[in-house]
Amino acid sequence: MKLNPNDKAPDFGLLDQNGKKVLLSDFKGSKLLLFFYPKAGTSG
Repeated sequence: MKLNPNDKAPDFGLLDQNGKKVLLSDFKGSKLLLFFYPKAGTSG
């Protein structure tokens, strides 16, 4: 899915360091900074 500037991010979930699923919507009303590492966990 491609996002354009100013698009709202779709709700998605990831596992935290304890294996608990965390949803983007869990942070609604809070400021949140997301940073993605394109090659994290890959051989590239």
